[in-house]
This record gives sequence, structure tokens and C-alpha cells, in this order.
Amino acid sequence: MGEHPSPGPAVAACAEAERIEELEPEAEDRLPAAPEDFDPGSTGYISTGKFRSLLESHSSKLDPHKKEVLLALADSHADGQICYQDFVNLMSNKRSNSFRQAILQGNRRLSSKALLEEKGLSLSQRLIRHVAYETLPREIDRKWYYDSYTCCPPPWFMITVTLLEVALFLYNGVLLDQFVLQVTHPRYLKNSLVYHPQLRAQAWRYVTYIFMHAGVEHLGLNVVLQLLVGVPLEMVHGATRIGLVYAAGVVAGSLAVSVADMTAPVVGSSGGVYALVSAHLANIVMNWSGMKCQFKLLRMAVALICMSMEFGRAVWLRFHPSAYPPCPHPSFVAHLGGVAVGITLGVVVLRNYEQRLQDQSLWWIFVTMYTIFVLFAVFWNIFAYTLLDLKLPPPP
Repeated sequence: MGEHPSPGPAVAACAEAERIEELEPEAEDRLPAAPEDFDPGSTGYISTGKFRSLLESHSSKLDPHKKEVLLALADSHADGQICYQDFVNLMSNKRSNSFRQAILQGNRRLSSKALLEEKGLSLSQRLIRHVAYETLPREIDRKWYYDSYTCCPPPWFMITVTLLEVALFLYNGVLLDQFVLQVTHPRYLKNSLVYHPQLRAQAWRYVTYIFMHAGVEHLGLNVVLQLLVGVPLEMVHGATRIGLVYAAGVVAGSLAVSVADMTAPVVGSSGGVYALVSAHLANIVMNWSGMKCQFKLLRMAVALICMSMEFGRAVWLRFHPSAYPPCPHPSFVAHLGGVAVGITLGVVVLRNYEQRLQDQSLWWIFVTMYTIFVLFAVFWNIFAYTLLDLKLPPPP
């Protein structure tokens, strides 16, 4: 799946990176010295003229798009000097914030054709290109992703979660002999995966509720959104980052219910799904001119309509007469918790493709806000139910 028109350039680039990294000093806190031929004074900088000469001598070993990035780096420095560490980072598939800013400046001078205009691509290459245009707003990032993606590892996280959700739903459906509006079955809440306010001390329920769905109609929409939105995002940003956003949405969803809808149970993966989808939609809106996905306005409208219909279904179900009084049907507040995570933590993740999140001030602001919310919710669950003398439904 990672094949490209010129076989082997990535291997050559990595070999070149290893050769260059041998020149770096042992201390990581100082700039590595460039080769003496290019940097006689060992300043850590090389002239753009000598840099271009180095590019020409190794151009046959580089991916075409990586060479474009290097040329953009050269064009971005009006002072005629290039930081050698930026060059080492590029050859080592690392990109710092200063490097990205240099590329964004130099990218305005690039005259080569866009990735979308390239012809003769195989099916796998067209798929990778399609994913790049679906998720990334900058052409230079799209080309970088297209050259770097190898499908190793594959997008395992979203696929695994989806398969588990489907398998457990089918298993529960067989046990209850009900698949449509499964949540209305009198024995539905007896499952040990469901979050129930009376059993909130069982911490695993704040996460495992995602494997229980109200019915096939609930599961169907969540599965479709996870595969159509979650899988491409994971292909670009990796399982760690997308899994983090998804898990943060899941936990925020159940905690939000325990604070705002204290007597209701929770089921479904909508907290995690809404975190990913809302982050993706917000990223498209914030980078509207740069996003080149086809029919983006129509597709955004369809996504918002589907999410609104699902949210409306959840609100209707919450206030519909319960099948197991006095306990109400599952809450809809988890959807809102997922959206809150998506437009904060999720947006920061999606806007910083292959950048160090710990270097982003917004990342730490939102992580702090999320941590404060989690701590508040934990103390709320410990003390508020007793202090408010709230009458909870009996355990299932």
C-alpha cells in the first residue's frame, strides 16, 4: 500500500540521515556541527548556495516531494543561511515548529504541480492521496504524508474498537433476543459494562459503556462515523493521538453525565465518536480555504444532520417512559462531553500534523482544563451525591 512511482528513495533518504546523524555531537542540548566543507566555522548554519549544491549532489536519492520541501526551506531564509539541524531533522523524518514556519514561508515560492494533478498512480496511491486531501489543509503536509505513509502499522485502533462494539452488541442481542431499541429490554441494564449511577464506584464502567448500544440504529451510525472519519484520521495522525482524543471523549462523556444528569445510565460510543467528528469538522472550518476535499460543504451538512438526528434520538429516548422504572433511559449528555473534547484537545491534535504537542501552548491549556474537569467530576462523584441527598434508582 505504500508503493510510490520512484522505488527506494525513502530508503536512500534514511541512509543519508544516518550518515548525517553520525556528525552530531553527543550532547543533545547543542546544535550539531555541519560538515566542514559547508560550515568551516562550525556555527551550525550553512549558506543557501552550498545547501543547494548539496541538494543537487544527492537529488537522485530523495523523494521528489521531499526535495520540494528542502527547496522550500532554502527559499524561506532571506538571510542566506540555513540551520543545519533543520536539514538533519528533515532527513530523519522529524519536523520542528521553526522548521514548519520556514516551510510555510518557502512554500509560497514552490511552482511544482499539486499532488492532486499527478497521473499514473496505482489504486493504493490514489487512496493515500485521497486520505491526505480529506484530512490535511496544507499541500506541503499532504505531500509529506503521501511520501511517508507505509501502512505500517495499519489503522488498527479504530478498526479494533469497532469490531469489539459490533461483536458485543450482537452477543447481547442474542442474549436478550432483541436488536432494535435493545435498551428498552427490562434486563438491559444488568450488563456489567453499562455505566449506572448506583454502581459508579466500579470505575471500569466509565469506559466500558461504549461497548453497549441502545439498538442497531444507534450502533449503525456510530460505526459508520468511526470508519469514515476515525480510520482516515488514524491513518494520518496515528493510533496514539487519535486513540487519545477518542478515549478523552469517552471519559468526558460518562463524567459529564455523572455531573449533569446524575440519575441516568450511559451507553454507546457517542462520546468518543463525537469527539473525533467535531474535531474534524472544526478543523475543516478553521482551514476552509486549504481543505481540498470534494463537496466539503455538502458533506459537512450531511455530517451535521446525521449527528443532530442521533442527538435528537438520544434526547427523545432519555425522556421517553422508562422500561425499567424508576431508572430513566440512558442520558444524552455524553454526546456533549465528546463535542467539548473535540473542539479543544481534538482540534489541537489535528492542526499539528507531525508536530510535538508538548511544544504547543494551547495543548497544555486544554490538557489543564481537561484535568481540572476530571478531578472536579471525581470529587463530585465522591461527595455530591451524599451532600445533595439525591435519591438514585436502585441497582439493576
